[in-house]
Amino acid sequence: MRKIRKGDSVVAVVGKDKGRQGVVLAVIGKEHSTKGLRVVVEGLNLVKHHTKANPAQEKPGGIVEREASLAISNVAILNRETGKADRVGFKKLEDGRKVRVFKSTGEVIDF
Repeated sequence: MRKIRKGDSVVAVVGKDKGRQGVVLAVIGKEHSTKGLRVVVEGLNLVKHHTKANPAQEKPGGIVEREASLAISNVAILNRETGKADRVGFKKLEDGRKVRVFKSTGEVIDF
């Protein structure tokens, strides 16, 4: 079970976008791979990508700005109550479900 998932609100904790917030668009990689997990976050780590025109698909060429991936360790989940970055832990409920919780408040993230 991953601590950060698609759709979570996160904040960058290091790098050129430190302090900026966004929503996770994708989580890339496998849990136990040697390269580690990476995330694509909306509005963070923007890069310019040169694209070639494709008349068959009616796509114009040019320079497109898009999000590049970040190491998952460079982002932290955003606690909406405090407005700050928080750590994530896991907890088992009475009905046997395993859920994510904020370390600072103990509030359940998953519903």
